[in-house]
This record gives sequence, structure tokens and C-alpha cells, in this order.
Amino acid sequence: MKSLRLSCVILSVMLVLVIIGSTNAETKSAQGELIYWVPLKQEVERGLSKFLDRAFTEAEQAGAKAVVLEMDTLGGDVEAALEIGKLIRNSELPVTVYIKGKAISAGSYIALNADHILMTPDSAMGAAEPRTLNGKTADPKTVAFWASSMRAAAEAHGRNADIAAGMVDRNLVIQGLKKKGELMSLSAGQAVKHNMADQTVEGDKDVLNFLDASASDLVRVELTLSEQLARFVTSPYVIPILFMIGLAGIAIEVFTPGFGVPGVIGLGAFGLYFFGHYLAGFAGAESFVLFAAGIILMVIELFVPGFGIFGILGLLSLVAAVITAAYDRTFSLVSFFIAIGATGLGMGIAMRYFGAKGIWNRFILNRMQEKQEGYVSQISRDELVGKTGETLTPLRPSGSALIDGVRQDVVSEGEYIPAKTPVEVINVQGVRVVVKKQRISSEDH
Repeated sequence: MKSLRLSCVILSVMLVLVIIGSTNAETKSAQGELIYWVPLKQEVERGLSKFLDRAFTEAEQAGAKAVVLEMDTLGGDVEAALEIGKLIRNSELPVTVYIKGKAISAGSYIALNADHILMTPDSAMGAAEPRTLNGKTADPKTVAFWASSMRAAAEAHGRNADIAAGMVDRNLVIQGLKKKGELMSLSAGQAVKHNMADQTVEGDKDVLNFLDASASDLVRVELTLSEQLARFVTSPYVIPILFMIGLAGIAIEVFTPGFGVPGVIGLGAFGLYFFGHYLAGFAGAESFVLFAAGIILMVIELFVPGFGIFGILGLLSLVAAVITAAYDRTFSLVSFFIAIGATGLGMGIAMRYFGAKGIWNRFILNRMQEKQEGYVSQISRDELVGKTGETLTPLRPSGSALIDGVRQDVVSEGEYIPAKTPVEVINVQGVRVVVKKQRISSEDH
């Protein structure tokens, strides 16, 4: 009985604690005291954009007080940065970017869209010149567009627009700060001095003090495993590699016996591309269907004569799958065809030095028929030399003759020989039987 009463007391206390905790959480949420702390690190790409969209949605639904983006990035995709900048501008919550390392290139643009910018003393921002994947400066039109975007983001929050544009445009001159040919890059102290950041902070605690919040108000948002995969796969540096691995794996599988590791790796690379883009919200079920149809059609081409029709349809289906799954269709399409070219070149070299194997052996006669095994290309008729007979048709110079009682196709040495003329075989060259008129001695008359 005592144990029963004790159990009831314990359960009652636990219930009260749960209710109090829930009430406190609801009160804190209702009062808008929650600070959503979101990491924005490494490369800026479309997968990161989807992650931030999820984090902002959760923060707004929880009635948070503010969102903090802890930033340390060297930049990345311009389109992704523009999308993230738009997300920040449209947010119903105030956004503070906490630069804890670097905010270079696309990172600078994202930071300039925030309501507040805080920087650790050893951090920096700037150098936002747009570049292509091979490291070259983008065309002037792209540079001008990016500079105007940086300027607009700075002006919207009362920051120095010229300095923002100077982070992109080398030709812009800022008296006393930037010469022609240089790119603006600011330390934390310089950023605060020139009104590009609110203040410097020593650590996370100072950020919370700036927001008039405490550690108990923090809600840290982390990337899920699927979001990490999506971030990796949607990187513009990873996509071409996946295409090359995928095409090479499938091609190697076609040219080698059986279905083994290369085929699994090839299909896995394509599967990773489509699944990652699906997680990032770019690909749908149609992308998987088109990819599967493409593979099936290309396999059919190997076994069913179709004058290349199935192969062409299979390639078009793969291209359609890539396009429907891509967030940047032009980039993905160019990457795919470059991968096709690289794979074709590699397989051509491999076939030249190692020969064709595997499925292609079904279409190639690769067995030698040796004479020792009883195979002969033609029957030797050397025994006909010296035999005599009579022409059945005129030889002009070819015709027929009855040699040793057997009809033979024969040829003269060039002279005309009438029918029913005695002839003698003087030479045999493969299937060519050469005859001449038989000499009749005087004894035969």
C-alpha cells in the first residue's frame, strides 16, 4: 500500500513538472524570446538555401524573437546567394549575421541583406567578384549585375553602398579606400568603422547580449542527414564529377564481362545526383522515371537491332531526366554533355589499348579458326596440276572444262580456246585453275 502511494506521488510530481515545463515553453514562445541559431558555413549552394528555408519556417512557426546566422564561408553559387538574400529580406523575423571567420564573395552579399552584422575581431568580409567554375572572372555583364545587387543590399540597410560595390567591381575607385584594379575586403574593425557592420563581438555570449537574450533562449538548428546529402550533391563542383563517374561506370560495365562494381558505382552516382536533387526539392518522380527509361532503352539497343533508334531515345531520356532534376538546367546540361565527351574519349583510348570485352563480344567475331583444329579457308586443289581434259565452253579467257572427269571452272593464260579443245592444267592459285591447250604429238595422229 505504501509503495502504491509513493508511486502515485512520484507520478503526480512528474506530471506537474511536465505541465510547468510545457507552460514555460509556451510562455517563452508566446513572449517571442526564442533565438533560432542557424549555421551558415562552407560553400553556398542550393542545398544550403533549402536548409535555411526550413530553419526560417520553423522559427516563424515557433514565434521566435530573431534568427542568427553563424557565418563562415568563402562563397559559392551566385544564384543560391540571391535566393538566400531574398529569403532573409522576406523574413518576418529580424536576422542577425554573426561572422565567425569569413564572409567572402557570396557570403558578403548574404550578410548585407541581414538587419544586423556582428563580427569577431579576426573575421573578414568582401572580395565578392563573381568567377566561373574554372576560376576566371565572370563576363562584364555578370559583374555589373552582381555589383548592383551588392549595392542594393547595402542601401536597404543604410550601409555604405560604394564599398559594397567595390567588393565586386575592380574598376570602381573609392577615394582613400580603394584604387582601380583592387577589390574591397574589410577586417572586422574596418567594417565597423565604415558602417558595414554593427559591432565586433568576442563570442556567442556577446551576440546574445546584443539581442538581449540568454543561452536558455537558444534553439540550435542543425542540418539533417538528408540536407547534408542535398548540400553535397547540388554543389556545382560535384555535379560534373557525378556525371562522369556515372557514365564511365555504365560504359565500363558494357565493355567488361558480367555486372559488377563499375555498373553499381555508375548507377549509384546517377542515383545520388537524382536523390540529392529530390531531397533539395528540385527533382520529382518524373526524373527517376526518365532515368530508368533511358537505361532500359540503351540496354535494349545492345540486344535488339534498332538501327540506333533505341540508343538515341535512351540518351534523350537521360538528358530529359538530368534537365528535369536540375536547379540550373543550362549548367547541368553542359556538364552532362562534357561528361559524355570525356567518357567517350576515355573509352576510345581504353578500347584501342585493351580491346573490347563484355557485352560487345556478342557483336564481334573474336575467335580464331586455326588450321590445326580442322578449319581451312579453302580446299587445296594442287593435285589438278598436270591433269588433262576438254573444254566444255569457250575460254574467253574463263569458262568451264571437264578435268579428269569432273567439271571445273577454269581460266586460260589469256588466249582464246574454243569449246571441245583438249587442255592441260598448268597451275592452281587458290580457286583459280589455269589451263592451256594440250599439245598433240605426231604419234597421236
